[in-house]
Amino acid sequence: MLYILALLIGVIAGLRAMTAPAAIAWGAYLGWLPVAGTWASFMSHWVAVGIFTILAIVELVTDQLPSTPSRKVPQQFGARIVMGAFTGAVIGATGGATIGGLIAGAIGAVIGTLGGAEARGRLAAAFGKDQPAAFIEDAVAIIGGLLIVAAVV
Repeated sequence: MLYILALLIGVIAGLRAMTAPAAIAWGAYLGWLPVAGTWASFMSHWVAVGIFTILAIVELVTDQLPSTPSRKVPQQFGARIVMGAFTGAVIGATGGATIGGLIAGAIGAVIGTLGGAEARGRLAAAFGKDQPAAFIEDAVAIIGGLLIVAAVV
């Protein structure tokens, strides 16, 4: 089950790179994600919650800007894979499976990046503009991230 959740948090990172670690940090802070005693215990600190929450909010805002590059350009794609791997590793660490979680999270990030781009493109075409599709993707990333973290316990 941990590997599936690590894969899924990677998918969230593929949708919104900084929403995944923000969800992880909030889950750890609220005690939903048992990271105490692991290398990832720093994620439960209020500083981590604050930093990742601010970064997630900035990402949600900048995603709406027309100048924001595609998620499939190397820098964006790479950041999503790194965040997927990191957040997957944190989930894996809760069960002593850091490396497996890291790999699952990275795979999930690739799926989320490519699948999210395709889904958003189709939604934008159906709506005739991108903004409603972007808001739907935001909601899926935020709610999905929190549900995944809550399911770890």
